[in-house]
Amino acid sequence: MSRTVVVGDIHGCYEELLALVRGVRLGESDRLVSVGDLVTKGPRSREVLELFMSDARFSSVLGNHDRALLEYWKGTRRKKDLKASQKRCAKELDEGREVYAAFLETLPPYVDLGTHVVVHAGLRPGSRLEWQSLDDLTALRTLGLDRESRGGTPWYEVYEGDATVLFGHWPSPEPRRGPRAIGLDTGCVYGHTLTAYVVETGEFHSVQALRAYGKKE
Repeated sequence: MSRTVVVGDIHGCYEELLALVRGVRLGESDRLVSVGDLVTKGPRSREVLELFMSDARFSSVLGNHDRALLEYWKGTRRKKDLKASQKRCAKELDEGREVYAAFLETLPPYVDLGTHVVVHAGLRPGSRLEWQSLDDLTALRTLGLDRESRGGTPWYEVYEGDATVLFGHWPSPEPRRGPRAIGLDTGCVYGHTLTAYVVETGEFHSVQALRAYGKKE
């Protein structure tokens, strides 16, 4: 049986990604979908991008860090508006940035798997999938005036859509859980774990980070 394996925020943690792929025994007919944030903070963003660009089994939605880098390369975001880790990553990827930008531009805001939906950050409860804004899909945490605030009501606690949402963006030592949502960002880049969820079986797999690479900005 072919499987769909959804993995949390990678953030350039290439060695941990390879270890996770080995751990889940990703087969030739399996599919791996990332919740986004392939790049920044970790040490090997280039290798992560190259893997996703070269292996047809690998795909991803657009994360907020991926989006920031793409918008900077396209000239729609100023360098001074980038976070420190994003500036470092942009410099590291400067050689070949046209190719990387072209790839990031192909990343969709969400992937509809039928029983599950993969997004980077979140969905507004009560709004149809196709009506969700890109800002919410890449940055939503809570339902107050500031979508990126960590205070207030988390969107996933009240979301009750038909499909289970698999998301990242909001790191936690253990997967975040809501009635119809599962958060898979378990803070690999901060020294915790890289976590994956198998859609067909509901199994979780995780690998320990080799070390802490980044810090929260």
